[in-house]
Amino acid sequence: MEVVSLRAVKSRRPRTSVDFLARMQERNMERALADAQLPPWPDNMRGVPNGVLRSALFSATKRGTRRYIERETIASVKGVSIIYTGPRLDQSDLDVWEGVLQVARLVKLGDRVEFTQKGFLRLIERGGPNGNSIGKSDREWLRTVLARLQATAVEITQGPSAYVGSLIDECSRDDGNNGRCVVVLNPKMRVLFNRDSWTQIDWNIRRALIGHPLAQWLHGFYSTHAAPIPYKAETLRHLCGSESGESACTEPKRHKALLNWIALSLIPALRALENAYRDAGQPFSGKVGADGLVSISRFPSASQQRHLRARAEDRRAHLNAGDRLRHRGGIEQERGGQRQTQGGDRTNTTGG
Repeated sequence: MEVVSLRAVKSRRPRTSVDFLARMQERNMERALADAQLPPWPDNMRGVPNGVLRSALFSATKRGTRRYIERETIASVKGVSIIYTGPRLDQSDLDVWEGVLQVARLVKLGDRVEFTQKGFLRLIERGGPNGNSIGKSDREWLRTVLARLQATAVEITQGPSAYVGSLIDECSRDDGNNGRCVVVLNPKMRVLFNRDSWTQIDWNIRRALIGHPLAQWLHGFYSTHAAPIPYKAETLRHLCGSESGESACTEPKRHKALLNWIALSLIPALRALENAYRDAGQPFSGKVGADGLVSISRFPSASQQRHLRARAEDRRAHLNAGDRLRHRGGIEQERGGQRQTQGGDRTNTTGG
């Protein structure tokens, strides 16, 4: 009687797509830890992971009472998964997190990032364009936001990469030393900035939209698309974290709430975006069709243009390879037919 060890049986277990994804995530994390520094980007841009911008993690809701969330799945596009624990975050929180990433890109992740509260508030242009209006309330606001970002726990999966941790690992301050703050980010966060998994946000446009949270969210969302595709207005309302219509209990009421959101929130946000892009000298247009589809036209960034060209070249190479295979297949089929004909002739001749 043959005895098969349990280890041998386990080793014969067929590999699944889940196993493959786990191995991919492990390899991506190893690469990230080997180079635990954020990729470079210009001072007038902000680098943000695509999964963050394509979700309601930093919602487009107005300031108010913040609901505490316990391991809740955040609305996101297909291919992105976010499970979140912590106080609800909004676009002003994203301004601060982008600012932290901005200064952290100059050092390795895991190293101490030091800045003064006033200098940081100037960086995110809080307290006027030159920071001349920064006061005690602004510094208190910054301390509150940094504490809120540290009190988060996220599980972000975008494609073959996954990050589990806090948006800010450590945060401390010395109020007696010019209000100096020290922030530390998790080195594993580097995995969210792998190739084609993050986007450069035009800060000049984003700052022009301060006070328009939905316009800011739309700016970030569509900045991740090299070639924007139409989305249903209802889908965008869900993805941005809007609470409009949540209390509606019937389909007519939900539809009315959606129409109100389109008229009072979405269309004004699109107009604000058009104005901000125009002031920045960049083309942009957005419209809501009668079918409820939102169509966006914008000029892709330089990196997105390179991405589109590379994708087009890959598509052409794939088509050419297919043509060559079909061509060779046709030749082989033709040759095979000739061999069969010749063989048939010989058979017939022999038979005669």
